[in-house]
Amino acid sequence: MSQEPSIPRLFDQAAQRRNRARAAAGFSGFDFLKREAAIRIADRLELMRRDFPLCLDFGSHDGTLTGVIRETGKTGTVLQADPAPEFAAMAAAAGPALASEYDRLPFAEGSFDAVFSCLMLHWVDDLPGVMAQIRRLLKPDGLCLVNLLGGATLTELRASLLEAEQEIYGGAWPRTAPMADIRDVGGLLGRAGLALPVADADRLTITYPDMFRLMADLRGMGEQNALLGRRRTPTARRMFLRAAEIYHDRFAGPDGRIPASFEIITLTGWAPHESQQTPLRPGSAAHRLADSLGTTEHDPEG
Repeated sequence: MSQEPSIPRLFDQAAQRRNRARAAAGFSGFDFLKREAAIRIADRLELMRRDFPLCLDFGSHDGTLTGVIRETGKTGTVLQADPAPEFAAMAAAAGPALASEYDRLPFAEGSFDAVFSCLMLHWVDDLPGVMAQIRRLLKPDGLCLVNLLGGATLTELRASLLEAEQEIYGGAWPRTAPMADIRDVGGLLGRAGLALPVADADRLTITYPDMFRLMADLRGMGEQNALLGRRRTPTARRMFLRAAEIYHDRFAGPDGRIPASFEIITLTGWAPHESQQTPLRPGSAAHRLADSLGTTEHDPEG
């Protein structure tokens, strides 16, 4: 009897939850990336020619996304969920909120008119499974609108840490989370049974005086290393100093500041409904293109 293939586990969810818990109290000082990503979701929501009475904000942090999308006038009640109870408690100021793991959301099938998620899904091991769960939570013609960090995120930091660790230790431990390519995550919408899929990406570049200031921002966001394969013994300070030197030498601009790249991938899909447009079957057109253009159609094999 065949068994379902096991999902590779890359992330230490307990560590990631602790990182979020520690970041919660001071998150307002480090929420610039979350806010930028939330604005991108709101921009797409404003283009929708309908409203969404009951919505879910999945991975809510402190309620930033709920506050931003509420300003569009397109949403009614927004329920919020976050794995960290500390963030869920803060999000309650923006609306109903609860602490819940991403793969065990306690809602019935077909509950929501829209499901949103802002900068959370890049911490998910079973992303296809979570997208399928989102599909189940949606009513027919319900909207899935989510974004996550993509593979071009922190390429400069990754390269600098890798080179420094190989130079000093002769090898490297995982230090930054692997992130999906837009070509891969775009296909997840169709695999999850969502219709009219769209995937697009924005790239932000933020400059810092040095690598240590960037790493402080990542801690403030709750985005520091939570990989299962991370090094568990203390890393020598000289490794980080060397990485900072490499970062500056290779990437710094004329002003001496270093760039940090963040790729935000946004995915849009809809729960299937008979009212949605579908492609015509080949050969089913009622009128010929040649007639519409006023030209003569030629048989290429004639």
